[in-house]
Amino acid sequence: MISVIIIGAGNVASHFYKTFKTAETVSVTQWYNRRLNAIETYQNEVEITDDIKALKPADVYLIAVKDDAISHLSSQLPFEDRLVVHTSGSIGVHDLDKKLKRGVFYPLQTFTKDADVDFSTIPLCIETINKADYQTLKTLGEAIGCKTYKVNGDQRKALHLAAVFVNNFTNQLYRVAHEITESEGVEFEILKPLITETAKKVQDISPYMAQTGPAKRNDKKTIKKHLKLLNNEHHKAIYKLLTASIQKTHGRQKL
Repeated sequence: MISVIIIGAGNVASHFYKTFKTAETVSVTQWYNRRLNAIETYQNEVEITDDIKALKPADVYLIAVKDDAISHLSSQLPFEDRLVVHTSGSIGVHDLDKKLKRGVFYPLQTFTKDADVDFSTIPLCIETINKADYQTLKTLGEAIGCKTYKVNGDQRKALHLAAVFVNNFTNQLYRVAHEITESEGVEFEILKPLITETAKKVQDISPYMAQTGPAKRNDKKTIKKHLKLLNNEHHKAIYKLLTASIQKTHGRQKL
């Protein structure tokens, strides 16, 4: 049985708590947050506290807070030489206080407050300073059904950057598409099968091979028609930038 104390109360912390509670070989000993009202809903399930000095012994202390709070929070922990990990994709393992055994337990997934998450589908990136601690975190990850990956800090940061492109930037493109369809009274719903097929396609072939459309074909007439249809200058700039990027990738003439 691996004992865990959760530190923080955001989306990531909440989802980890829920999956740890269902794992047979994981015990959530305690849940800390500086504002107790954020976790008081769970007070009948787990011991909660807003007193950092009251943290109990545990195998793993999981810090799941905003990136800019991780370093300071780790320095406030009232113990040393215990395994403390953060869940960030962009913060280094050495940002944790050196008095601690340090590690990273980074789930490469997007988390939304009320959306259920299946951890068995989530890649879990693990980094530790001590080799013995890696096995502890690997066992913890496997206990919640994750496929674990041993990565170093540079690899994790690269993954986090790439994730911004495939998730955050892609979602913003969905928003632009929503605005375009909405402007003509067309339902965005009609585009969802295309969204699904696009995501499905890259499971089997590379994004390079999956690319289609007027930019790849260097279809200048269609590109000009699209630009003429775009009244929003911000949307037009995005269209031009992405078209130029596709054309450069596939050896076509730039706009």
